[in-house]
Amino acid sequence: MDILRIDSLGPAKGAKRVKKRVGRGHGSGHGKTSGRGQKGQTARSGGSIRLGFEGGQTPLYMRFPKRGFKNPRKKEFGTVNIRHLERYFEDGQVVTPDILREKGLLRKYKFVKILGDGELTKKLIVKAHAFSASAKEKIEKAGGQIEILPIPKYQGKVGKRALNKQK
Repeated sequence: MDILRIDSLGPAKGAKRVKKRVGRGHGSGHGKTSGRGQKGQTARSGGSIRLGFEGGQTPLYMRFPKRGFKNPRKKEFGTVNIRHLERYFEDGQVVTPDILREKGLLRKYKFVKILGDGELTKKLIVKAHAFSASAKEKIEKAGGQIEILPIPKYQGKVGKRALNKQK
């Protein structure tokens, strides 16, 4: 093998491919129809078919029955276990959802529920939107306090009529 020098550097074999030149005579193998076949929608420019289209036949996504519904008012809770509080917090510290996010224990969720998996030996003041019964018991047993944060009610779309009723 040659000594590695700046002038001997290059792309790996097969990494660079030559552009396919279409419509340059039938001897090239990609002449006349340029690899698009004969007539039809896909032979034309801009003739692409959208995803899921089945040529006019009722598409698969429409043939399947629709089931259930998505609740727009559903409140999803991020969960944090007692063992994480034991590991990441010092004795006497206040635990809030914002602090949990800073420490990377909570990501996308707006609301927090503390679960009782693990043991707690530290006195903590824990503020969260919900607690499991076992978590509540373990925090209080360790000499800590719990504070349940309020969950805001769903306001919905407030129109003119609803605003007038409030007056």
